[in-house]
Amino acid sequence: MITEARPKGRSCAYRFVVAILLLFMGNLITAADTTAFTGARLMPVSGPIIEDGVLVVRGGKIESIGASKDVVIPTGAVRIDASGKTIIPGLICTHSHIGMGGGGDSSDPIQPECWTLDSVNVRAASLERARAGGLTLVNQMPGSGHLISGRTTYLKLRKGGTVDELLIKDSEGWPMGGLKMANGTNSQRSAPFPGTRAKSAALVREAYVKAQEYRDKITRAAGDPDKMPERDLR
Repeated sequence: MITEARPKGRSCAYRFVVAILLLFMGNLITAADTTAFTGARLMPVSGPIIEDGVLVVRGGKIESIGASKDVVIPTGAVRIDASGKTIIPGLICTHSHIGMGGGGDSSDPIQPECWTLDSVNVRAASLERARAGGLTLVNQMPGSGHLISGRTTYLKLRKGGTVDELLIKDSEGWPMGGLKMANGTNSQRSAPFPGTRAKSAALVREAYVKAQEYRDKITRAAGDPDKMPERDLR
């Protein structure tokens, strides 16, 4: 889990990366449409490691990858000698709290209507640190300790000045993400939060039953506005 503020001595996944991720060295390559990293040790997502490899990037996307003898470098491409260095795929953090301020709201243990998308800060220093460490995609989650703390947001750590530039969207253009839940001991505290594990499960069960009933009412309405239930974001 990567957080906005990293406590002293705490280990994060990307601290163990000994390779150097060159794909996000934006300050070095943004001026060129096509860049070739030569002589590097390449670790593809699938397939064997490539020694003395070449990675060609055009327009910010990988165009070709392979052994030096097999890759044709486009004319005019900027060449960066990466001899002695290793290029790896971008790292993915599936549980992250970077790029946002604050944690979970303490007013209610069940808050499915909350969405981290509303608190993304594209200028957060934590995003810069994550990019420098090789992270390229994160699942940005609300704060911990809630039975249902809200919707998460999938962020591609591009260099962007707006939230929209970092979003990963589905085929219809909607931001993608998940739902953050916790049903362990960290949700057990003073009211309005539950005090036992059994009560935690009961509250979550109740929330899901209400959601099923709401869905069924919408289904039965069959698009008739007079039969649709009152809008409920929870």
